[in-house]
Amino acid sequence: MNAKAYELIIDWSDDDQCYVVKVPDLSGCMAHGKTRQQAVEMTEEALKLWIETAKEAGVSVPKPSKFAALA
Repeated sequence: MNAKAYELIIDWSDDDQCYVVKVPDLSGCMAHGKTRQQAVEMTEEALKLWIETAKEAGVSVPKPSKFAALA
């Protein structure tokens, strides 16, 4: 499964003074960074780990949804 196929939601946190990125299709999968680029890079790593951990635990990995389907 291609981790880069998942939609990302990028938001700025005033409280933490960083960008927070969430992956809506994967419960609890998120990361943060001082820059948008850093936050996205950290999220790509979190995505890979989330998928790897789910597979090792025998948990099904949801297919990436498409933004148009959510609108």
